[in-house]
Amino acid sequence: MAGAAVDLAEPQVLAHAKRRLFPDADESDTYAVCDTQFATEEWLPGRRVAAEVRETLAPFNHVRLGGGYPDLVGVRALESEWLAVERFGDDPPLVAIEAKGYTETGGVDTERGIVQAYDRLVEANAAYLAAPAPAVSETDRTLARELNVGVLTVETDGHVEALEVPRVVGNRTSDEATAIRFQATAQGVADRSFGLNHPKNYLGYALALAHDGETERVLADRVVAATADARRGAAFLDLVSETPSGVELTSLGEEVVRFALDRYGSVDAALDAFGDWKRSRTRFTEVAPAWGLLTRRVVWAYPATELLVTELQTMHEDGITAPSLVDLVEWLHVQHPTFTVELFLRGTDDARTRVLDADGGLDAAALRDGSVYHAPTVFQLKAMLYHAGVLTERGAEPHRLDPETDVWALRHPV
Repeated sequence: MAGAAVDLAEPQVLAHAKRRLFPDADESDTYAVCDTQFATEEWLPGRRVAAEVRETLAPFNHVRLGGGYPDLVGVRALESEWLAVERFGDDPPLVAIEAKGYTETGGVDTERGIVQAYDRLVEANAAYLAAPAPAVSETDRTLARELNVGVLTVETDGHVEALEVPRVVGNRTSDEATAIRFQATAQGVADRSFGLNHPKNYLGYALALAHDGETERVLADRVVAATADARRGAAFLDLVSETPSGVELTSLGEEVVRFALDRYGSVDAALDAFGDWKRSRTRFTEVAPAWGLLTRRVVWAYPATELLVTELQTMHEDGITAPSLVDLVEWLHVQHPTFTVELFLRGTDDARTRVLDADGGLDAAALRDGSVYHAPTVFQLKAMLYHAGVLTERGAEPHRLDPETDVWALRHPV
């Protein structure tokens, strides 16, 4: 039992379950976080958590669902072996996992894990207990079936089996759950979201897609050579969607094309104007006022923008007229903790364990280090909001960022 207790302590059980239910972090419409308590280097007394286990469990966040904080919260279209139905509506289900492993006394509190998982169904679409296979009894299985909780058994070799599969249910959605759902979408803030910091490149991709020529060639010749970054950013801003049949304009992207046709008569003529803006650092609303206003509409449609503007306005009303990045993150974390962590902090084990304690609290000293921040937010997204006329200052790359002097202020507070 001593060996099993080490091999199947709670972090190891959760890591095996995550590998099976969320095997590919880069899969579309997929995202998962584990609770900040698992960022610890030691779980059982004197027993270190292996680095590969922590790497599997990362990223970490402290997400409240129902009456507590599940060990894992994620979004993914799970295979039928894990769910009683293969599909729930148009979106993949929000999943919660409660892991229970051997304690230092050799016990496994499976019943408590089932009850905890059941509590998460207030906001999750499916909930599971994950536990060592020998610890799961017939009584546990009966209780899980009655409560619609899935049961995942884990072997020491990492094999995971679903002894009980839950039915997918509908429920209410909290701000915390919404933040995780959002991260699983094409607009979720991940390393693949933004690679360029000027809005013309993303607007230009929509126009190049509507052009009669080959999209990548038109974009490279007329707008920007980094075509892959432009495509990803256009998808991030919901100007295009990447489908199995190829990249297509969304309704917002079509509106960009209509705007170009209205002002220039053709997509080709509109693209001619883009050549004048190459390498321009002037605010887009000043160098091209009409395009700048269109950019404002596009970035306002991005779900995080309204929340940021609303909170910055409230800070202004409270006398914080030129908040630093540290001020903003500390403020936002009180109001929207899960959203704040996902939007601003890098998803690496190192960054989040430095900034977050086991209970999800912030380490103010760590926030003063620019390297813990997510570049697509503090550099590219902030630059977009600057060019759209929303913020007073553009963004900075994390290695050049001084969070205590980096100002996030509204250009026109009301």
